[in-house]
Amino acid sequence: MESATPAPYVVEDCGPNLQLFSDGTVVRFDDYNILPPLVLPPELSAVQWKDVVYDAGRGLKLRVYKPPPAAAVAGGKLPVVVYFHGGGYVIGSFEMENFHACCLRLAYELPAVVLSADYRLAPEHRLPAAHDDATTVMSWVRDQAVATGDAADPWLAESADFGLVFVSGDSAGAGIVHHIALRLGSGQVAVDPARVAGCVLLFPFFGGEERTRSEAEYSPGPFLTLPLSDQAWRLALPQGAARDHPLANPFGPESPALDDAVALPPLLVVAAQHDLLRDRDVDYAARLRATGKRVELVEFEGQHHGFFAAEPFGDAGSELVRVVSRFVYGNAAASNY
Repeated sequence: MESATPAPYVVEDCGPNLQLFSDGTVVRFDDYNILPPLVLPPELSAVQWKDVVYDAGRGLKLRVYKPPPAAAVAGGKLPVVVYFHGGGYVIGSFEMENFHACCLRLAYELPAVVLSADYRLAPEHRLPAAHDDATTVMSWVRDQAVATGDAADPWLAESADFGLVFVSGDSAGAGIVHHIALRLGSGQVAVDPARVAGCVLLFPFFGGEERTRSEAEYSPGPFLTLPLSDQAWRLALPQGAARDHPLANPFGPESPALDDAVALPPLLVVAAQHDLLRDRDVDYAARLRATGKRVELVEFEGQHHGFFAAEPFGDAGSELVRVVSRFVYGNAAASNY
């Protein structure tokens, strides 16, 4: 008599987010946003936005944000900020209210044309799927830089300066930014005639097998704990991979060397004082500086991981927008903007 096939059982329970079963099935829960509801300042209603498909084969979209005409500088063109949301590579979307609010603020206050992109999520699509999707986004930007007629998005044709593209993201989105910068700097990705003038990494989500001091000693944050971080890496990395995998640890034993052969754009790294990942983020900036890369590090005192998305209109969020604006327009001036 044949034994009955055991029923699938939960192997990873991500609380209100999702469950992974032993047969590979993933059940996602619709209402997983635990962040408090937001009230948008009325002035942000002046920012126009729309959703555009950037990868028809996979049904992937990005959201285009265009600030009001009064925001444009001489010549009517604005820098382009490509933004990748956080969520540990396993949750999140540009449609989430908090990420939407962050991008509205960036578009209005930098000011800039903001492109907020979705990407495939793990564990259904493990890394490097998200990085590959981000590469497709950059190819879409490249194509828009030369598009004419019906192929050109009218908002971008009117307002976007493709000579001043900045790639940005928070948490896992900042991890994506690192890998896009690496692909650009090593020649794996080309965006000409568009030009990436800088990268903005907000409290990047990096990992490693050896615990840092902040991971070992800091209290759990309101939106990131060590068990959650470890679980996200188990779900996001290729099956069986450890946290020193190059997709998690930029300085792991098998990670590519970030030496003179890799020409990274100027980087802005934002760290949070009480973030469990604080030491990884600070070390990342220090190691890149040691190789001669142009890296600005700004640490926000009293803040935890993900504070911008958690409170887009708080005092720290306001200062972060000013820091990003200064970086964007400082590099724009260096490019004879």
